[in-house]
Amino acid sequence: MRPDLPYVLGGVTVGALLFGQAAIAPDAGPVRPLDVALILVTAVAVALCRRFPVPALLVTTAAMLVLHVRVHAGVSAAFPVLGTVYVASWRGYRVAAGLASLVFLAGFLAKDISTAPPGRPGQQIIERTSLLLGWFVAANVAGLVARQRRRYLEQVEQRAAEAERTREEMALRRAGEERLRIARDLHDSLTHSISVVKVQAGIAVHLARKQGEEPSAALLAIQEASSEAMRELRATLEVLRSPADADRVGLARVNELAERTRAAGVPVQVTVTGEPPALPDEVDQAGYRVVQEALTNVARHAGPATAEVRLEYSPALLTVSVTDDGGALPDGAVTPGVGLRGMRERVTGLGGTLHADRGDNGGFAVRATFPLDGAA
Repeated sequence: MRPDLPYVLGGVTVGALLFGQAAIAPDAGPVRPLDVALILVTAVAVALCRRFPVPALLVTTAAMLVLHVRVHAGVSAAFPVLGTVYVASWRGYRVAAGLASLVFLAGFLAKDISTAPPGRPGQQIIERTSLLLGWFVAANVAGLVARQRRRYLEQVEQRAAEAERTREEMALRRAGEERLRIARDLHDSLTHSISVVKVQAGIAVHLARKQGEEPSAALLAIQEASSEAMRELRATLEVLRSPADADRVGLARVNELAERTRAAGVPVQVTVTGEPPALPDEVDQAGYRVVQEALTNVARHAGPATAEVRLEYSPALLTVSVTDDGGALPDGAVTPGVGLRGMRERVTGLGGTLHADRGDNGGFAVRATFPLDGAA
């Protein structure tokens, strides 16, 4: 309704103008019911000219010619025709707009000549006809200009959208090429090194058992950690090569992380509060990586310590915290390393917050919160 509102108001205005002109014009004849019907039909045609430009143009031209012949409404009879001529030309119906202009001008001129008073009517008729001719030429030209401008703006928007699409495609292609490059580098460097560690640990465990000895807990932890590292590296390479099809790690595997950390000699307790909702994949993976990095830091830096992993679920928030009671931190400010920076980037990239500092009772505490109602 909103696009038609200006045309409806225009129809009402035109109807009121024609009624007023027919009532007060000094040379106008009496207004009869047929004339009132012609004015109302013209008002309705103007109101509907956006939807039906050519029918509205034909109805308006015919009605105003008949009204001018019957009432001699004067120049005001040309106003609704001018409006519909402009709309028709703007919508691309140039031939119809031009023919309607010529028909109305010819009829208007014929009526003026037939009813001209004695004396010197020629100059007045010429002036009025010239004025109307200029108006109709201006209406046709203005419609053409408006149409060309609209087409130009559409082309500009189309080119802008195409350029944006092209930029996005180039960015995606470059991102894909970069992922493949990283995947090749990881495969050529880390895969070999981790494979060597895994093989050597397996050989050591096999030799120990062959000699009738039970392998040490540290050796078994190395074997398990290297095997898990190979699995995660393969999954990472799959993500880099085909991110849409690769399986993602998530908080459902936190107990596996805790078992591996216990095998490395660090007691870990896992506490879950709340009902786990269906988490977005990005949040689920980021929470897992926070726990993984925090437990790795506990095993590497905390010394003799115990760790606690807490997962707190609520409808709008996920909180992941890892605390330990180790005493390996020296006094002074905590300097974030690559692992902490990576954790912070993951969390803040999803609209969450990360707090990593000394705990209230010693040790170290990592606390990450993720919003679940508007996660990216």
